[in-house]
Amino acid sequence: MITKSGNIEIPGLNGRGIVMDYRYKENSNQKPLILFCHGFKGFKDWGHFNLIADEFAKRDFILLKFNFSFNGGTFENPIDFPDLEAFGNNNHSKELDDVSQVVKYVQSESIALPYWNGEIYILGHSKGGGLVSVAAGQNSEITKLATWASISDFNYAIPEGDKLLTWKDEGVQFIKNGRTKQNMPMYYQFVRDLQTNSRKLSIQKAVENLKIPHLIIHGTLDDSVDIKNARLLKLWNNDAHFFEIENANHVFNGKHPWIQNNLPEETVKAIEKTVEFFQT
Repeated sequence: MITKSGNIEIPGLNGRGIVMDYRYKENSNQKPLILFCHGFKGFKDWGHFNLIADEFAKRDFILLKFNFSFNGGTFENPIDFPDLEAFGNNNHSKELDDVSQVVKYVQSESIALPYWNGEIYILGHSKGGGLVSVAAGQNSEITKLATWASISDFNYAIPEGDKLLTWKDEGVQFIKNGRTKQNMPMYYQFVRDLQTNSRKLSIQKAVENLKIPHLIIHGTLDDSVDIKNARLLKLWNNDAHFFEIENANHVFNGKHPWIQNNLPEETVKAIEKTVEFFQT
């Protein structure tokens, strides 16, 4: 039987709470913990993420997924983006703080995790993959790293030339959310954070200096984050395990909302490869 915690909120380091949930299989086995980190314009309950969490739990992991504190969600509504002001004030340093805070709370036993064996692994999707690549080097408690459809550079979304100057002059740019139809603000502080902390936020440097097992998974039909990003990650860490999932798009052929009871074949393959990696 899979036991699910329901939503829990812990304090973040930057004035907003971190909403999370976890699940595990009821038995006497001690289990590693996997922290799951969503990507840009994402949230912990997106699409088929809950079914993915169930699959990891069935395979004797504790899967803890959380919303970054400034992702635009709230405890009352952790799905979608009711707080666009928070979304606009998000940046990578705040997200790294969130990962560290979750690790701290877990280790302090402020969150009771039945059957936890003390090990912490981390899995990130898309921008979350880049984020966890950096976080793994900053949190020695994390002992294995896996990324799905990861970016290789946080500057991928930063425009150049006149567009960047306009963003700086106006202090904000808006991006359209095709699903919710919201115009989502991104304040220029997002760019300043990257500029001020460029070394700390270098995915390349983080991956080159990894000292823990590293898995890279990417779909061959990803038209949001090209598979060349995965090949760069592998280039920077020749010891990494790299698997291409044939015919998989950016979300391994899931979508939001996901109303089916079964997962796409491509998602199942990503889970199986990740489980195999985490179990070795």
